[in-house]
Amino acid sequence: MNFQQLRIIHETVRQNYNLTEAANALFTSQSGVSKHIKDLEDELGVELFVRKGKRLLGLTDPGKELMEIVERILLDAKNVKRLAEHFSSRDQGRLTIATTHTQARYALPSVVTRFKKAFPSVHLILHQSNPAEIVSMLLDGTADIGVATEALEDVEELVSFPYYTWHHGVIVPPEHALESRHPLTLEAIAEFPVITYHEGYTGRAGIDEVFAQAGIVPEIAMSALDADVIKTYVELGLGVGIVASMAFDPARDTRLRMLDGSALFRSNTTNISIRRGHYLRNYAYRFIELCLPSLTEAVVRSGVQPGTETAPLGV
Repeated sequence: MNFQQLRIIHETVRQNYNLTEAANALFTSQSGVSKHIKDLEDELGVELFVRKGKRLLGLTDPGKELMEIVERILLDAKNVKRLAEHFSSRDQGRLTIATTHTQARYALPSVVTRFKKAFPSVHLILHQSNPAEIVSMLLDGTADIGVATEALEDVEELVSFPYYTWHHGVIVPPEHALESRHPLTLEAIAEFPVITYHEGYTGRAGIDEVFAQAGIVPEIAMSALDADVIKTYVELGLGVGIVASMAFDPARDTRLRMLDGSALFRSNTTNISIRRGHYLRNYAYRFIELCLPSLTEAVVRSGVQPGTETAPLGV
């Protein structure tokens, strides 16, 4: 058994059992991938993959158990490299944050500014993705830290820390009819076309749930991935917007008005997440602490270690 065989097993599963794609990802040949898999199966005396002819369809029971071990071995191999980098160049390196547009645009700028002042030699990568992609990047080690509202806290391999809570608000052009509705109601909002987030982004599921529970079906005129686009089309008069409250800045959004939606829409929690067992450099802990001072290195370390549970923190 060798390390290359384990990498091939892992990549084959990651590429949905497509040997050609696995070979391309590892810069080797398909025949070489097949041979490594067969050699490992012969050495272990068990079949790791379910086959139909030459095609791989999935993992056998021994293959599933082996994959759990392989993932831990590959994760620890990456951690060894990070450990060496940590002690050889403590304030240099790379930090990848996977986050959504909303967090990158509205929640993280001040954190990033302070971080870059403290660690000017660290290459900070802010990778904007959807929540599912953020989970994948954390699980495969592409990202060190994930920041998002959806998807993160329900993944067993991740430990998630509450970052901050927020509500949706309703944005309208000045002197819009909704400004005179007191109190603002879902029924009143539904009298107008609605422009809001695309499914799976920035609490959209919660918006849909609130309307559904009230038995109201709003006309969703448009959906977008980020608040800036939503605000643009509200300004053009194409509908009323429902956006995250932190996406509205009175000093910048002078052609819009924000109506308080906290009594209508449930609160949302944005989380900071890390893969359990993932080795973090000293500056990664500092980035998290800049987000939320109560998330000290000691608190984060206790959560990231495999097999530990994390109690919710006040935000």
